[in-house]
Amino acid sequence: MLDPAIQNYFIERKEAWLKKNVKASMEEYEIKELELLCEQQFSLNEWLPSAAKRAGQISMSTHPCTFSHPSARKNKNGYVSSVLAEIERIEDGYLKTGNVAVATDALGNAAALDVYKFLTLNMQDGCNLLTHIQDETELAQTLLTIKSTNYQELRAGFLTMIEGATESITSSKIKQVYFPVDDDYHQLSLLTNSGMVYQLRSRLDKLRFSDEVKELRDKKRKNEFSEQGYSEIYGLTTIGYGGTKPQNISVLNNQNGGKAHLLSSLPPSIEKRNIHFPKSNFFVESFKKYEYADHFKALHKLFQADYNNINIRDARDGYLQNIIDLLIEKMWAVRAVSQTQFHEGTSSLSSTQRTWLLANNIKERENSEQWLDLLVTEISAWLSRSYEKVLDKQAIKLGEAERLLFADIINRNREFFK
Repeated sequence: MLDPAIQNYFIERKEAWLKKNVKASMEEYEIKELELLCEQQFSLNEWLPSAAKRAGQISMSTHPCTFSHPSARKNKNGYVSSVLAEIERIEDGYLKTGNVAVATDALGNAAALDVYKFLTLNMQDGCNLLTHIQDETELAQTLLTIKSTNYQELRAGFLTMIEGATESITSSKIKQVYFPVDDDYHQLSLLTNSGMVYQLRSRLDKLRFSDEVKELRDKKRKNEFSEQGYSEIYGLTTIGYGGTKPQNISVLNNQNGGKAHLLSSLPPSIEKRNIHFPKSNFFVESFKKYEYADHFKALHKLFQADYNNINIRDARDGYLQNIIDLLIEKMWAVRAVSQTQFHEGTSSLSSTQRTWLLANNIKERENSEQWLDLLVTEISAWLSRSYEKVLDKQAIKLGEAERLLFADIINRNREFFK
């Protein structure tokens, strides 16, 4: 009795043939005749000898030459050698042929793809039919023992699909590299491992379009909680092989519609650092004029007011507090990069600013107030200088009252500078 996979194969072939040939306008006797013809054509006695002769039109290959150029299959010297690499797996961490379990591809006459599909059917024991024929198992001997053709002839015909070439033939349409070996060169033809190409596509499609990922993506869109996350792959490019005739490239290419994915291989871009740890003075290097100019301009308008009331004073204090808040925000940003960007040998920061800005000086900031008193004086002086710098010739002359005001606002925020 035939393996269920073989039985199903012939059932499907018969159904497809009848669907193509039986017309609705046919008489019943005509349909019966076609059914008999179909049974005859797909009987083992007739189909197996035909398939064995056509098997040589397909070559099993792990690295089909047609991925380099669709017309690389044949040249004036004959057919390009079919490469069927069998490499031992080595756990060395490299992505290469042999280290990834992928399907074996095939290329050749698209009209003989039915033979390829037949020979790659998986039997109940997990091995494909071609392996059984190679090993001459009982299943293969039972299948190939028919009246019309002898067993050995059928077996030899089917095995031509995996026969290696007697000589190495390449094509000018395949990319060539001359590789130095001793005092000479070896000419290498660069070929594509199509199994790895489509294994990559399969894994990427699973990451992007599986039902599980679609469900998780939908939960994110609806802002619903999920304990499980998912990954997104960016920068993918889709490449097409074979145009409108992917079957002319290879079997795997045809099964995938000729479309494969390419991961981005661009060199990393160097991100511009927005925060730099100061080398000599925080107020000059880290806190730029454009960041606080608008607040000083608004403060200047209040300094020019002809009247003085609680609203004016509150607004004035509010603008000063906004400037101090920006200063504290910048302080935290600089502290965050201090461990990687601060270099003792090249820094000329004052001891006060080192105590203030280095993230690992927490104990020093907590155990002493002297550095903070000096910092308050520095900030107060910086406020005066910055106001004059922003307003330029429009700036009014600041006196002791303004200096005391600045010091008062800064002292209200003493704890936030630690």
